[in-house]
Amino acid sequence: MSLCPRPTADGTTSQIAPSDWLGRDFSYLRMKFILAKKERMTRVYGEDGRARAATLLKTDGVTVTQVKTADGADAYVSVQVGFGSRKEKNISKAVLGHTKGKGYETLREFRGARGLEVGAKVDTTAFAVGDRVSVAGVTKGKGFAGVVKRHGFHGGPRTHGQKHSEREPGSIGGSGGRAGGRVAKGIRMAGRMGGDRVTVTNLRVLAVDALAGEILVSGAVPGRRGTVLEIVAE
Repeated sequence: MSLCPRPTADGTTSQIAPSDWLGRDFSYLRMKFILAKKERMTRVYGEDGRARAATLLKTDGVTVTQVKTADGADAYVSVQVGFGSRKEKNISKAVLGHTKGKGYETLREFRGARGLEVGAKVDTTAFAVGDRVSVAGVTKGKGFAGVVKRHGFHGGPRTHGQKHSEREPGSIGGSGGRAGGRVAKGIRMAGRMGGDRVTVTNLRVLAVDALAGEILVSGAVPGRRGTVLEIVAE
């Protein structure tokens, strides 16, 4: 079993076994992070009596699977963690070899994270009520959408000689002039909507339940129920 160094008050380091990390104090880490699944949205009442939106996130913690250092082969600092579990038959042999035979549902890398070693476990106790966090994830996929739904276009006029142009985009500038006989890059048009990686910043941790592995954050976060999200302290 590998041991994980932890700084002490006198400047030295003490060794902690990865199995002993659950529920320990992570305040000395330079970067606090965790992976969690979106459970549902709810509401909380503040001291002023006003109801505010909140999102419940659930996690069983993450396990460090790889550590990269600036003086190593990768030449940058990061920590890779594994989250969740799935059947080994659904995982490639390359990934299983990398994780020493453990079938994680998700592997994610956090650049800039340090202070951990392979096998260390990080749980919800890394966060405290009042922490400011950013939450990143993939938004809901909504299929092929027109410009009114996708970009908020107003559509065409309903009268003045027009017939079926209520939700059409109008001219896309394909003639001479601005685009020079072509459609310029970046023109907002109909297309696949959603499925984008989005980061919501400046959210506040409202509650932490270490036993249940739940974190309650203010506001809304990307994705549907069950979406794996990255939570990083700001």
